Amino acid sequence: MRRARRPLPAAEPHLMAHLRNSVWGPAEFVGLPPWWLVGEGLLAGGLGVVAIVGTAVAGAWYGLPALAAGEAGLVCAAALVLYLGVVGAGRALVGLVAVLAVCLALQAPQAAAGMVLAERGSVESVVVTSVEGAAASEGRYLCSVADQGGIPLKVRIWRGCGQATRPGDALAVVYDPEGNVSPRGVETEATVTGPLRDVAGWAASLVAACLLAVVRSYRLTHTATGSTRGQGAATLCRSAGRG
Repeated sequence: MRRARRPLPAAEPHLMAHLRNSVWGPAEFVGLPPWWLVGEGLLAGGLGVVAIVGTAVAGAWYGLPALAAGEAGLVCAAALVLYLGVVGAGRALVGLVAVLAVCLALQAPQAAAGMVLAERGSVESVVVTSVEGAAASEGRYLCSVADQGGIPLKVRIWRGCGQATRPGDALAVVYDPEGNVSPRGVETEATVTGPLRDVAGWAASLVAACLLAVVRSYRLTHTATGSTRGQGAATLCRSAGRG
């Protein structure tokens, strides 16, 4: 005679809730999130963006290779991810922040170099020595150039170099007088804020992801536990007073 199987405890809803909280964060609030929580998320994202981009700009301006190459930006990205892990943000959102922060750190060096050249760069005319077509997917042409003294530049120029460019043509190149940034072709209407537009999308996405991660990390468990302890302590005090 077979024994009737006992019904399994209703643990599946709790398991699904635990997984959902672990992946996306608990978000234990009703209605709109508290204003201070929104401020914390914006502050975390904003500081992360400033740290990642700021280290690259400082490295390009002062000629610090470790900062200019984006390595310090990756460290700042790791610190931001660690902070979100400490506050208990959902793993999926932490992963999203990590991807966006790394992408921003990889894009920041080029933007920082453009800012330095736009701020203090000098323009001079160079002579094209050879033209080479880049990969078809990029659709660019690379020009090897030499200065007026015939000394070749170590980098090839693609801005201003096109299909119609021939050896012997003159190109305008902007270079850093202090030599901290590699020279590049002159861009039309180059401004200091222009290079920042190249990373503005990554920066805005990172701030939004940090905001969402911090807001969804909010838990009422600790607050409820603290309230219960406080009520218990008050009850004991009143009992002692009556005694």
